[in-house]
Amino acid sequence: MKKSNMYLIVIMVLIAIVTCLTGWQKADAADKLKIALVLPGKKDDVSFNQAMYRGMMEYAEKHADEVDVKVVENIYDVADIEPTLIEYANEGFDVVIGHGYQFSEPVITVAKMYPEVAFLLGCGVGDAPNVIRYDVQLEAGGYLMGVVAALATQSNKIGVIGGGEGSEITRGHEGYKAGARSINPEIEIQEVYTGDWNDTTGAYEAAIGMYDSGVDVIWHSGDGIGLGVVQAAEEKDKYVLGNVEDQFSLAEKNVLSGLQYEWGNALENIFAMIKDKSFFVEGKDTVMINVANGGLSMTELNDVKGWLTDEDKAIIADVYEKLGQGAIELPEV
Repeated sequence: MKKSNMYLIVIMVLIAIVTCLTGWQKADAADKLKIALVLPGKKDDVSFNQAMYRGMMEYAEKHADEVDVKVVENIYDVADIEPTLIEYANEGFDVVIGHGYQFSEPVITVAKMYPEVAFLLGCGVGDAPNVIRYDVQLEAGGYLMGVVAALATQSNKIGVIGGGEGSEITRGHEGYKAGARSINPEIEIQEVYTGDWNDTTGAYEAAIGMYDSGVDVIWHSGDGIGLGVVQAAEEKDKYVLGNVEDQFSLAEKNVLSGLQYEWGNALENIFAMIKDKSFFVEGKDTVMINVANGGLSMTELNDVKGWLTDEDKAIIADVYEKLGQGAIELPEV
């Protein structure tokens, strides 16, 4: 056989191999679930968005051969949410995640338009056969933070600052007040809702006002407002309790503790339902992260001021354990 013919045969074989490999890769890609994670803020906000981004990336890494994830940031205004959800449903995404209470109505509306797409709704309200809600038992986390604040305060004055009222935020605030009063029924609790989860300036000003009035520990309920409260705590050299992500790095002398969410815990359960086809039914239960299932935890105590005694720390540990056992009655909102 001539060399030229041999070279031709080798080239044809190589082309065939490359074609097969390309075809397999395309087939593999087609088999993967396409997921669009739509966040109302930045994925590195050290709060609500970062926790979900971290949970989604951890899930994607563990299931790299099963899912492809696209992350969309800063879709905060309700007017922008519905067109964004429609865009990714139109593009053939199998799963679209709207992470936040303000996604409630748009998710339910768009889900009815695309019944074959699975929609996930974070901390929202509403129902449809192709929608599932995931949420956090923030009343338990708030209760724990209230206990910490009431034990740590030197002035008998504590505060709590939230963004928008409703959903898990209100439940968390009521839990905080109940936890604090379980330690001291006479404690003074100041409360402010800014009306906007991204109102960093409003939260900062509210926190400054509280600290100036004698409050020495404030818990915030997350998102952009948290950055304002932490800044105020650092300026006034008081304590702040964080939420959603460990915020110790933001103010190492002032973040006393906080809550951390593990959204990956909920995602494992939800994607298992999508895989086994039990997802597309009416009346699904909300997938809840809480202390009992490890989805809600307390960050390390960082009492640089020495305001907590060993007895106080033992009480906090006991409350934390009992919350995990469901042994504490929490307020219903």
